[in-house]
Amino acid sequence: MMTDANYPDLNGASVLITGGGTGIGASLTEGFARQGAKVAFIDIAEDESHALCDRVEAGTGRRPLFLATDLRDIAALRAAAEKAAEKHGPVNVLVNNAARDDRHRVEEVTQEFWDNNQAINLRPQFFAIQAVVPAMKQAGQGSIVNFTSTSYMINGGGFASYTAAKAGVVGLTKGLAGELGPFGIRVNAIAPGWVLTERQRRLWVTEKGLNAHLDRQCLKEEMHPDDMVGPCLFLASSASRMVTAQTLVVDAGSV
Repeated sequence: MMTDANYPDLNGASVLITGGGTGIGASLTEGFARQGAKVAFIDIAEDESHALCDRVEAGTGRRPLFLATDLRDIAALRAAAEKAAEKHGPVNVLVNNAARDDRHRVEEVTQEFWDNNQAINLRPQFFAIQAVVPAMKQAGQGSIVNFTSTSYMINGGGFASYTAAKAGVVGLTKGLAGELGPFGIRVNAIAPGWVLTERQRRLWVTEKGLNAHLDRQCLKEEMHPDDMVGPCLFLASSASRMVTAQTLVVDAGSV
């Protein structure tokens, strides 16, 4: 269920979301649009992203700006951030959501796989921040929300490169919070638990595995992409104006 909370300072804000066309990102795009924000999002899933723009515009009267970009291409990422600012004004809120949790066994990982995995899951977060920080410094304020994951906290196997990247996101968050705080820029992270996106259901959800995971949660309900919207809006808004360098775990109490 999409949150019904309202944050007036997000009305008219220029928001840039990476990976905003599908899964959690699509819910974030819609959630910020419902607040009245001017939303631009980066994704490579063109069909899904265009359909999302149509749906959000029909529901809110505000059409998000879709920027078809491969985040592994840093020059293209910088160009996309510039386009977002040209269309909507300097970015007030950056949400680094894009990620890909491909499974891999230790023996199968090549240098090329590792580098590509990090180029999706960690490197773009820094360079997206780098792209928007000058305007945030000039404005004397800004909110950056980085998506990490509880996966690196639970000692699970099968995706070591991904969990390494997600742990790195927390280090990036804390390091940049210290550096950017004097300019009024807040940097926080959200660590989702097992959010049942379409991709998760298609690739990895089994009845036995899901039931076992729900047993570990304090709240015995499935988590959906919409459940990430409220926490992200809170960290993006002035309601959390003195919150920075924090990682907000949203996992129904499984960690």
